[in-house]
Amino acid sequence: MPIMSPSDLLLPAEPGLRALARELYALAAEQPIISPHGHVDPGLLAEDQPFPDPARLLVVPDHYLTRMLLSQGLPPADLGVPSVDGSPVETDGRTIWRRFAAHWHLFRGTPSRLWLEQTFRNVFGVDTPLSPATADAVYDALAARLAEPGFRPRALFERFGIEVLATTESPLDDLGRHAKLAADGWGGPGGRVVTTFRPDDVVDMEFGNWSANVDRLAEVSGEDTGTYAGYLAALRARREAFAAAGATSTDHGHPTARTLDLSPVQAAALYDRGRRGLADAADAEAFRAHMLLEFARMSLDDGLVMQLHPGAVRNHNRWLHARHGRDVGGDVPQATEYVHGLAPLLDAHGNDPRLTVVLYTLDEDTFTRELAPLAGGYAALRLGAPWWFLDSPEVLRRFREAVTETAGFYNTAGFVDDTRAFCSIPVRHDVARRVDAGFLARLVAEHRLTGDEAAETIVDLAYRLPKQVFKFGGEPS
Repeated sequence: MPIMSPSDLLLPAEPGLRALARELYALAAEQPIISPHGHVDPGLLAEDQPFPDPARLLVVPDHYLTRMLLSQGLPPADLGVPSVDGSPVETDGRTIWRRFAAHWHLFRGTPSRLWLEQTFRNVFGVDTPLSPATADAVYDALAARLAEPGFRPRALFERFGIEVLATTESPLDDLGRHAKLAADGWGGPGGRVVTTFRPDDVVDMEFGNWSANVDRLAEVSGEDTGTYAGYLAALRARREAFAAAGATSTDHGHPTARTLDLSPVQAAALYDRGRRGLADAADAEAFRAHMLLEFARMSLDDGLVMQLHPGAVRNHNRWLHARHGRDVGGDVPQATEYVHGLAPLLDAHGNDPRLTVVLYTLDEDTFTRELAPLAGGYAALRLGAPWWFLDSPEVLRRFREAVTETAGFYNTAGFVDDTRAFCSIPVRHDVARRVDAGFLARLVAEHRLTGDEAAETIVDLAYRLPKQVFKFGGEPS
């Protein structure tokens, strides 16, 4: 059974609404978890080894935590975050944990605190409040749990009630860990753990070592990437390999949502400039924009769902990137435009129900103005849940309030946890289900939905919609 908190956490404070929300939440809480987008290392489940100490499990890899501590002057090296420049980092788990606990007050009111406290309580059964005084006691209690067989990754996967978990890999990945999962009966098409095709490192000319990555793409695909036509053939070959490994979707983390429909000659000229090291920033943006059209065409052929995650300024904290590399908390959101940016893609394929494009944003202002009207008007579009900087209870509520009147519930795609933190998956889904229960309870109380409609809707949001949209065995909505 999925892990559930016995409390009224996040449910409405008004007693009548709370009673309605409790009933709706109970329906959602018993649904299996569909996790269609995230960054859990597939090796975790392929190897099924015990987790490391609590600090290396819960603090070191969590950039939500380490970036907050950096903002208060505690460098990532002191928290064990690996360096890429050879500088030393803390290696003692208990020392890292004590430093983290000494700064626990910094997380008051944040979703990070909510997720961690619920993880301590509901995953590990540790109720002792974290503080500098209790740091060792909490650490020891967590470490004792991690030593038990029931806290290995596959056992937790079962206890969390996860039906499908999608990881995210580059086309350059050999998918060996997914092959092991398939051999063990956990992966492959229709499997419990599947991959997702994320081609940014071979599409974005501004990505480090882009041209070398394209050379590597030729090696893993068996296609000649010396020409643009060969490059496209290599991408198609890798998509086929990913689908054979269970992938049902692709993911594109571009700086903007811009799309372009270039001629083959124009696209080949851009590609050639990039390969010769002559492309500038405008060329890189045009090539990324055109490739979204190419990927949409490929999706029409192979059926993979497209996910677009635009709007992040990567490695904005240049010191952090130089010292510790990518994906350690140095990225920030920027304003993102969708109406004009997506027009070329939508002109070409937006009314084709064979294509599914799930749109995400880091720009909350676009919920009502752009995203809901677009999803409410094009057969190909669905709205992804708030992610990353927006995956908080407050924004999850505002998302429902902002998009439902224009796009409805059924042009959304369910919740995504978007996490590397495996043990937080059930907690994050639980938070989303509680927020949706409160929103639906209000609609019932205002006589805008019947109780039966709300009951059906919350199960759809928690389970049926993500299963359908991401093609995990459900019928299309």
